[in-house]
Amino acid sequence: MRIAVLFSTFLFLAGTAAAADEDPAAIRQAINALAPNMEVTDIQPSPVPGLYQVTMGTQVVYMTGDGRYLVQGSVYDTQKREDITESARADLRRATLAKVDPADEITFAPPKDKIRHEVTVFTDIDCPYCRRFHSQIDEYNKLGIAVHYLAFPRAGLDSHSYEKAVSVWCADDPKEALTNAKQGNEPNPKSCENPVKDEFMLGQKVGINGTPAIIASDGTMLPGYMPPDALSKRLDQIAAADGAPTDKAAAGGSSR
Repeated sequence: MRIAVLFSTFLFLAGTAAAADEDPAAIRQAINALAPNMEVTDIQPSPVPGLYQVTMGTQVVYMTGDGRYLVQGSVYDTQKREDITESARADLRRATLAKVDPADEITFAPPKDKIRHEVTVFTDIDCPYCRRFHSQIDEYNKLGIAVHYLAFPRAGLDSHSYEKAVSVWCADDPKEALTNAKQGNEPNPKSCENPVKDEFMLGQKVGINGTPAIIASDGTMLPGYMPPDALSKRLDQIAAADGAPTDKAAAGGSSR
């Protein structure tokens, strides 16, 4: 049924190809009428005739050039077997995470010359699978995976999990404090200027709705816990698809 609906949609849009020649200003006007608080950050022709790809933050939708028709969901290239929409989202995640100050991350990494892959992990102090992931942090590092943690207290900014995250990020030794907290120990209460709120909101912006949320260096999101060997193999596949060497030492070392 879903394929039939998509096929019918694309047939309709192909018949309105002339819309892609219209002024994209109509798209901005339509979005502003639908969602006045939503900022359109980019509009460009999509691979589908008659459709523009419209980017709003890290959201991607498709619209006809006259702004009348809007399509949500993924667009697939059946010849390349590629999810075009997810590729666009990955690019947006990568660009967004590139703006994060490394000083605001809690990083567990192998020696620089041993780094093969780097991942950003949105983590919650109390999440069972986040704790399971961290209990194997040495194994990830031995496989050449550098882990950059960002805080994502799933219960929200008024929760005890948020307070724990603040205490960890404000600790004299955040790495030790994070490890202790992941083992179920209550962190020593600490307060300071910290990035926890901003990281939580950043996670929402890039589409995090569960933890751990693993994001590869190319922006690909790998939601949920993955064992060390499985994560290493998946990152190898992503790197191979990008044409990048899987040995970062060969590529000149860490990107951070």
